Amino acid sequence: MDILLLMIGKTDEKYLCDGIALYESRLRHYANVRLLPLNEVRGGHLLGVEELKRREAELIEKELKPTDCVVLLDEHGRQYRSVEFADFLQGRMNAGTRRLVFIIGGAFGFSPTLYSRAQFKLSLSAMTFNHQMVRLFFAEQLYRAFTILRNEKYHNE
Repeated sequence: MDILLLMIGKTDEKYLCDGIALYESRLRHYANVRLLPLNEVRGGHLLGVEELKRREAELIEKELKPTDCVVLLDEHGRQYRSVEFADFLQGRMNAGTRRLVFIIGGAFGFSPTLYSRAQFKLSLSAMTFNHQMVRLFFAEQLYRAFTILRNEKYHNE
């Protein structure tokens, strides 16, 4: 199974880039994982929230294939414990999912078209995190899930 993480905007902070790169390299041992930052909408700060979300959705939809299983990282999504998230991944693999696409949207969330396109919504926490930090947190949790599935000691060191 291929895994793609789509993200609106680039990661600016070096410490976050370093952490993301660390987990991205570790993930290569388990699956074909790709993290793809998408350019922010030009002049987005001048647009209304709904128009901005619509344009971000257009950028995201260009990267999606009709057969993709889409998961939005969304504050209203289901929260999993790490072992439950690993079970979710195993379930997608068992179902024959060819490409699992996780999406981190912009600061205002997702457009209605992306909500209707998604099969799942996932929340990392009831707390609100900076979108750049979410990238690192999610990459770590994805790595943790694969170590759980392989019974490796990382999860409970």
